[in-house]
Amino acid sequence: MSVKTGANVCPLSEERSGSVREVGEHAVWSLSSCKPGFGVDQLRDNSTETYWQSDGQLPHLVSIQFHQMTSVSQIYIYSDYKLDESYTPSRISIRRGTHFNDLQEIDVVDLCEPSGWVCIPIKGGTDSYLCTFMIQIAVISNHQNGRDTHMRQIRIHSPTAETHYPLEQHGTFSTIEFQQYRTIR
Repeated sequence: MSVKTGANVCPLSEERSGSVREVGEHAVWSLSSCKPGFGVDQLRDNSTETYWQSDGQLPHLVSIQFHQMTSVSQIYIYSDYKLDESYTPSRISIRRGTHFNDLQEIDVVDLCEPSGWVCIPIKGGTDSYLCTFMIQIAVISNHQNGRDTHMRQIRIHSPTAETHYPLEQHGTFSTIEFQQYRTIR
């Protein structure tokens, strides 16, 4: 699968467009290890200044368990090689399953000095998304053979139902009174 990186990759712009929604908040997150004060809360706080720092041997695991079968179309990971150097992941494995004992690897991603958001598309067979109860992100290796890892943010996207109702198809709103109601919130 082709991984997207760079300045144009931003999960928030896709969420604002309405084509996907962030479903990580509906999951239970667990880590294989973490240093005190550098755990799940920092990984999910919507700040690229904080990070999860592992504490132990490779592979480092982030497990995301959903309460119900969930469609996943993309995983976004924020890493910054310039700030984290040897703590930056260089090879990541994406796994899926219903629980810890039946996880299957669906993709291995090589990262070359990432700086910003990395978008990993998740596909299930012929569909542009995958339905699963659990996703696991395994850091297999770090840059410069680093032992511990830093991940600054992870976002999980699910596709939304294709129900867009653009009001422009009903004509243009020309008066001020109509223009204030031209978008639905």
